[in-house]
Amino acid sequence: MYNNQIRTVNVTRYVTPLREGGSLPAIAEADDEFLYVIKFRGAGQGVKALIADLIGAEVARTLGLKVPELVFACLDEGFGRTEPDEEIQDLLKASVGLNLGVHYLSGAITYDPAVTKIDAKLASKIVWLDCLLTNVDRTSRNTNMLMWHHELWLIDHGASLYFHHSWQNWEEQAKRPFVQVKDHVLLPQASELETVDKEFRALLTPEIIQGIVALIPDNWLITEEETAEARRAVYAEFLITRIATSETFVKEAQHARKAVI
Repeated sequence: MYNNQIRTVNVTRYVTPLREGGSLPAIAEADDEFLYVIKFRGAGQGVKALIADLIGAEVARTLGLKVPELVFACLDEGFGRTEPDEEIQDLLKASVGLNLGVHYLSGAITYDPAVTKIDAKLASKIVWLDCLLTNVDRTSRNTNMLMWHHELWLIDHGASLYFHHSWQNWEEQAKRPFVQVKDHVLLPQASELETVDKEFRALLTPEIIQGIVALIPDNWLITEEETAEARRAVYAEFLITRIATSETFVKEAQHARKAVI
């Protein structure tokens, strides 16, 4: 049974945009007086990037990997009216309602593989996770990992689960290897994929996956064609199928690793 709950906070102050992200996330303060990196529903990829980030972070958390706390960040209709930057003001107007907030790790630095070496077991865990999620965004160019208090933290899974941008042949896509693993920044160290595969398959039961997917707000899922429950079921089945056939993506990762070591 999955029992993690996600808190809801109200955004009270826009602090600064993070312009290195194409979707223009921002650091903002909430009514609990903490700072969060806010991913906005009105940005380019819309709620799909938020859904991927939520699922990815909660799967990682279940597997014992370190991810910052997630919150649902509520944006009031009047928020941002005084924002002088028109692009940001338009983004805030389009993002009224629930957005996704990630606890801001003050003082964290971007993981640099040339500076910090990750042990084989941890590297294997992260590579396995990203193969499951089809996360294309953990490369040497953009690691999406932070060092904070001498520990490795995973951030930004918004580029994961790319099947949901088309919804075509998702059953077939669930069983495919993840060929982009060849570019994964931690692949050279990931020598324990078979061991990790056994451990993680036991942890990620269908009930756990369904519990994680149940966290997605209904209004992030509803479309003109489908109900929230129908969409939620596809996410759950995609992940459950992928876990059941994980041998496929593990073999692809092992094959890719031989080519880079």
